[in-house]
Order: sequence, then structure tokens, then C-alpha cells
Amino acid sequence: MPNLSNRGIEMPESPIRKLVPYAEAAKKKGRTVYHLNIGQPDIETPQVAIDAIKNIDLNVIEYSHSAGIESYRKGLADYYNNLNLNVSFEDILVTTGGSEALLFAFNSCLNEGDEVIIPEPFYANYNSFAKTAGVNVVPVTSSIDESFALPPITEFEKLITDKTKAILICNPGNPTGYLYSKEELESLKDMVKKHDLYLIADEVYREFCYDGKTHHSVFSLEGIDENTIVIDSVSKRYSMCGARIGAFISKNKELVNTALKYAQARLSPPTLGQIAGEAALATPQSYFDEVITEYVGRRNVLVEGLNKIEGVKCPNPGGAFYTVVELPVKNAERFCQWLLEDFEYNNQTVMIAPAAGFYATKGLGEREVRIAYVLNNEALQNAIECLAQALMVYPEKA
Repeated sequence: MPNLSNRGIEMPESPIRKLVPYAEAAKKKGRTVYHLNIGQPDIETPQVAIDAIKNIDLNVIEYSHSAGIESYRKGLADYYNNLNLNVSFEDILVTTGGSEALLFAFNSCLNEGDEVIIPEPFYANYNSFAKTAGVNVVPVTSSIDESFALPPITEFEKLITDKTKAILICNPGNPTGYLYSKEELESLKDMVKKHDLYLIADEVYREFCYDGKTHHSVFSLEGIDENTIVIDSVSKRYSMCGARIGAFISKNKELVNTALKYAQARLSPPTLGQIAGEAALATPQSYFDEVITEYVGRRNVLVEGLNKIEGVKCPNPGGAFYTVVELPVKNAERFCQWLLEDFEYNNQTVMIAPAAGFYATKGLGEREVRIAYVLNNEALQNAIECLAQALMVYPEKA
């Protein structure tokens, strides 16, 4: 048998999806499994997007331009300009999800062996995209005791070498739900200017900010237009994960032209997804108002319920719909598997994601899990009760 590639062998498994076989086995036993492991909202997709798909009037589903359908890109530019971000449609490449946009960014900005600094814990697939591009992730660690706030800039400075080419942030954050303040972003801006780095911002959860807090885009930072890249997606904003439509946005024309070469190599982003994405731009504000109210209620149910369980530590996230939680167990991955294999409460159990896979530093996150509050309040309350009962009987307590 031929050997596998080193690249393939070294590609990390998804901590979000690796326990799926155990969940499937639990369901075959007749158990209800509450899926809090994955950011798949149960929120309905806007009707305007559904209608656009139902009413497609095409005889041929053609390739689009490699940069995306021009009318969609112009619509996206209007969306960003309504946020006072001063974006032209020519600054935008439509991509196959935010995932492809991140790959375009890594491949266009960094050489093989270069380094990107990322606050950890971070979205686990950043590691996968970096591996694919031959890029080395250098983590700077945030702490659950500080609710995963941006680490001090001095901690970033310690990590900068002649191989450092970029900083990547997610704002609001997956997996922590932390929302960066304007002051935190300004401190990043100063460092980016000082060392002439790229600042890549994954802003796909922009709409989901709570408690009167405001999202600040890296495009609002003055003096670093040539350094900034925004990664975006329709997946969570419009609950359209399966559309697989994202965006790579930069005001650096040379960079956009470089990324366009990768876009040309994959021909075009999905035509049907772009049709849905363009229609979704007409989603009324009332949709987002209702969704945000729903997520705040879910967050409150989850955070309050978890913090009542002895030994559990759960910060109060300011955005997105995730939180990283510390549990009173020796090893969260074993606990997550045990929940699916060996535990049931009233014929129910819970699927959550072990958080070690969201860290690049070995040994961190071993007692933590990521929870996505993407289910309704009744399901969340049942899941919390399951977790409380499970922690009382789990044999490997911390």
C-alpha cells in the first residue's frame, strides 16, 4: 500500500466532529442527544433567501465570475458601507464559505514556514487551514479567569520573530464568545503598524453582540488599510451554513489580485449559494432583532444554569453563540465520550466539544469544553440538567 502524505497524517481531527460516531451510536439506542457541539443554529433562514432558491429562473446553472457575481459583490459593498466601512465591490472576493477565504488569506500573505499569531483558544479549523498552507501557528494564550480577553500586547511582542507575518483574530470569538473592545483593537493596530504585519479578522459573528455592546471592525482602524483582511460568511448571520458562501475582503488591491488567482484556480464560488446570499441582503432588521433577543435568552439560561453546578466555571460571553466552560473533570475529552457511550438521564444525553482541540499549546484546555447555545431554551435546560446529573456520577472527577 502506498504511503500517505505527511501533510495528511499531520492534519488535525476536528474536535467538533470527531465524536460523531458515538453520538450516532447513542441515537441508535433510542437516546435523545442534545447537540451543543456544533455551531449549527436552529434559527430559520430568512424567507427572502428561501424564496430566491425556490424561484430560480435558470436553464443552466453556470459558473459565475471567479470573484463572485458582480451584483452580489455590489450588494455586499452596500452592506459594509451601511456600517461605515468604506468598501468597494472590487475589494471583495466571494468564496466557498469563510473557510476558503481564510485559505486564500494564508496562501496570499504567508510563505511556507512563516508564522501567524492567534489568541487561543481559537476556532479549531484555523489550525487545519494553517497546516494546509504550510503556515506555523504561534498561540498567545487568553485565560478563562479573564473571560478570554485579548492578552496584553506585551505577550504578542514576545512572540514576534522575522518569520511573523500576520495576526489572526475572531471577533466576536469562536469558541469563547468574547467581543473585543475598540481599545483592544487599537492596541493591535499599533503593533501591526510597528511590525508591518497583516491583521486578519474573522468577523462572521458581527451581528451577534449583546448587553448593548458594539462590534468594531478592523476596517474602522485608521492607517492600516493595506494590512487588514476581513473574513466573512453568510453561514451564521442568516443561518445558512449549507449555502457555503463567504467573502475575502481587503482594501489592498495587490493582495486582492493575488487572492483572485486562487479564486480562478477553483473556478467559481457556488452559484446557487450566491443567489441565496444576495437575496439575504434584503433581510429586515426585525429578523436580527428577534434572533439577538433569542440568543441573549439562551445565553442567560446556559450561563446561569451551568454556574449553579458545583465546580463548573462559565464566563458570560459578549457575542457569537459559544462559550468555553471549565468542568470538574480530569479530562474533558474522556468525559465528552463517556456522555455519549455510557451515560443517560431520562434517556437523554449531551454532545459537547472538548476544548483541548481549540488550543495550540499542548496541555491547555484539558478540563474545558466548548458549548454552542444553538438550541431552544427547553432543550438547553434539559441539556444542563443532564450535565448536572452526569457530573454527579462521573468517576473521573478533578
